Amino acid sequence: MGTNMHMKMTRRSALVLASAPFLLPWRPAFAEEPAAYFNQRDNASAMTIDHGLWAGVLKAYLKPSPDGINRFAYGKVSKSARKDLSAYIDAMSKVTVTKLSEREQRAFWANVYNALTIAVVLDHYPVKSIRDISISPGLFAVGPWGKKLLEVEGRSLSLDDIEHKILRKVWKDPRVHYSVNCASIGCPNLPAEPFTGATLEKMLDEGARAYVNHPRGVSVDANGRVKASQIYKWYAEDFGSSDANVLAHLRQYAAAPLRTKLEQAKSISGYDYDWSLNEA
Repeated sequence: MGTNMHMKMTRRSALVLASAPFLLPWRPAFAEEPAAYFNQRDNASAMTIDHGLWAGVLKAYLKPSPDGINRFAYGKVSKSARKDLSAYIDAMSKVTVTKLSEREQRAFWANVYNALTIAVVLDHYPVKSIRDISISPGLFAVGPWGKKLLEVEGRSLSLDDIEHKILRKVWKDPRVHYSVNCASIGCPNLPAEPFTGATLEKMLDEGARAYVNHPRGVSVDANGRVKASQIYKWYAEDFGSSDANVLAHLRQYAAAPLRTKLEQAKSISGYDYDWSLNEA
């Protein structure tokens, strides 16, 4: 993948010289890209995944704050909770994902992404921003998103693989951006409970409404100027590739009076994002 496309695709790991192969460690490649391989499912399957260990970690350390942002108490996580988180991630690595139904798969990948992100931050805590955890391959890589962290069905996967090559590429649903959390204030909230196949649709819509109706998602000033999260710029293609389509998406989830203000808007005048750690 060329440098420009890589930088457009990911909000995070800006590999300035990503097209220079000598900067990247060699590793064996599978014939299929993650999207091709993991675009298999069994919608007749009644199998469900137990996300109980992840639920316990969230219940103990995720703290909703009065400002509407869910924050995580990284500094208070006990050794036993760290073991539970590791055990959960290990259990997920043993799941045959391609034998699950579509909704169970999407719930699986969102939960795994979020659990891995918390684990990475805990492994390097204290940090002021996840971008300071520079463990991705490549001389100018930023953040942890390019490092292979998990093996599923024999495929070594990074956070970028899960988000961009599976969740975004397989399902092409803009609501994916409301399901994965990058441990930052500017990101949509880390859900207080794990996704499940049964709750997936409800939780995706709830996440979209919560983010759109929070100032870090979108705001309109007294002069009608719209400022939106950088997510809608970084991933404009997922929201329709134009200001008009992004605004239509925002109106879909906006509550009054924000929706009324957005109905008057013709363009987005600015974007913002806060990379500060979402620490309680």
